[in-house]
Amino acid sequence: MLEKSDEKSAYWCVVSGSEIWTVNGTLPQGRADQWDLPLSHAVLIGHLKSLPVYWINAQEVDVALDMLNLRELLHLEEPLFLMASKAIQYGHMSQTMRFCPQCGGRNHLNHTQLAMQCQECRTLHYPRIFPCIIVAVRHQEQILLAQHPRHRGGMYTVIAGFVEAGETLEQCVAREIKEETGISVTNIRYFGSQPWAFPSSMMMAFLADYAAGELKPDYSELTDAQWFSAENLPPVAPKGTIARALIEETLSNIQQEKGRS
Repeated sequence: MLEKSDEKSAYWCVVSGSEIWTVNGTLPQGRADQWDLPLSHAVLIGHLKSLPVYWINAQEVDVALDMLNLRELLHLEEPLFLMASKAIQYGHMSQTMRFCPQCGGRNHLNHTQLAMQCQECRTLHYPRIFPCIIVAVRHQEQILLAQHPRHRGGMYTVIAGFVEAGETLEQCVAREIKEETGISVTNIRYFGSQPWAFPSSMMMAFLADYAAGELKPDYSELTDAQWFSAENLPPVAPKGTIARALIEETLSNIQQEKGRS
């Protein structure tokens, strides 16, 4: 909690669901009194460019604020985007973990641990993070791209899915691809990760190569799935997403190998 005597310039993350307050398309910076923000509800969640970063739930703010969905901030520098993601996940935690799943007691935010703590049994409940895999599959000079019913504007992206209990990440990669497209893959290797606060996922990205099978999309999950070359790409996931990074890495690898040959 921020006291009046501690007030200084900071970054402010005022969140509501998957939306966050922005000024000129970025996280606002300045003193709380400049923005008429309630100091008593400000929670320190990190530092950025030598400035503290505070999270406040929008319901605690009396003034009307211009909110943007986190997806519209993918253009931000990664440190800013990740800080916004962190605030949204803490906001989600505070709204969805109001009661202790262990004893049913009332939870309150523990500012030191940044977790919800039961006032009855004192159990700490940290933010729930859901592990997901996301994978780009390559077959010779083509990449596997799929379209989901929720995607608008004809956008295609790579395959993704949630990790199941007792499953390694590599097993999840192979299973999700098999279930959604009917093909088998090999040479599964780690690429990178990205927190994905919709509402609280951690995307773990992989590259893989086609091994066998005929492409047969699961139309209960997908609208379409096809092999695409660099010359006939459909609209793809936006920059700033790890899906786009996977697509660009795969196409770059294909181009480099074509150049060497």
